[in-house]
Amino acid sequence: MAEDRDLASAKKQKKDEFYTQLSDIEKEMRYYKKHFRGKTVFLNCDDPFESKFFEYFVKKFNSFGLKKLIATCYAGSPIMGDQLSLFDINPETTPGTPYKAVVTKVYDKTGDGYIDMLDIKELFKSGENELTELEGNGDYRSTECIELLKEADIVVTNPPFSKFRDYVALLMEYGKDFIIIGNMNAVAYKEVFPLIKDNKVWLGASIHSGDRAFYVPDDYPLEAAGCGIDEETGRKFIRVKGVRWFTTLDHRQRHEGLDLYKRYDPELYPRYDNFDAINVDVTREIPCDYDGLMGVPITFIDKYSPDQFEIIGLAITDLGKSIGVGDYDRKYKTPASRDGTVYYVKDGKGVVPYARVIIKNKHPEEPRK
Repeated sequence: MAEDRDLASAKKQKKDEFYTQLSDIEKEMRYYKKHFRGKTVFLNCDDPFESKFFEYFVKKFNSFGLKKLIATCYAGSPIMGDQLSLFDINPETTPGTPYKAVVTKVYDKTGDGYIDMLDIKELFKSGENELTELEGNGDYRSTECIELLKEADIVVTNPPFSKFRDYVALLMEYGKDFIIIGNMNAVAYKEVFPLIKDNKVWLGASIHSGDRAFYVPDDYPLEAAGCGIDEETGRKFIRVKGVRWFTTLDHRQRHEGLDLYKRYDPELYPRYDNFDAINVDVTREIPCDYDGLMGVPITFIDKYSPDQFEIIGLAITDLGKSIGVGDYDRKYKTPASRDGTVYYVKDGKGVVPYARVIIKNKHPEEPRK
């Protein structure tokens, strides 16, 4: 698809600085309010005065009962300090310098009857909250940011898509809960899928289809499909398909099982030739009465409930080999075929379905006799 090609192109050009809109943050965070009370939230890919994540958590600081909010920005951020920066609060600093914001107190400092970013600015000026330059470049992997990560309870951000694998690995290494944005393709990463299989990471509650608009830096090329300019803000944006929230925090949606209505029929569900499982082409057509292994589309993860199903593995290449998927019979000449990937034979030809998650129904209905 065009948007996927645009995203791939952006990665190659290192133009994957996508800035999440406030409405998408609001829709997701409302599911986790109970998790935030008394916690330190770290936004480690966010310019405090440009990030909608920072704005959101400032406004929710008191109602969520946060202990502390920390945000750090990277020196190479294309929009760092475009609207308000450390320089506006302390003119002695160097414009464009990466810095950290530490918020422990939020109230109506200006006395205008409500809380907004101007109050936060004044709270920084008064020293009631801390805004200081970083010694390094603000990269989330830097020593300074790692020390802040150790202090945090929950990380919330939109990390660069091209660094998603390494970013998740870092959070898992330090045992941090998180709510972050990534692409659905990340589900199939060999570094990410085992975390989903073992119920250490799962998808968020609010995005399961469609595309999302992200603001992009001013130098982002507009010739790509899905790009445009927001008439209200004048900022460039790109629409990206396959976006998902990834999290380690539980939410009620992941415990809502699928309402299954189809029954098993061997004519409708072919069995793989190189693995003992049946193929299911559409998630909603998972048979309710089948107690064996099933290969389902990767989009099943959007509907996955650990109370209803067990994930056995991902039947592609090395991940497939690890769960016992056999080699592809070379007499069926299919360009997409690879050892470790499931296939079945139809009309004398090998059929290789796209990326199948192997699952098992924990509570199948009794088959009809």
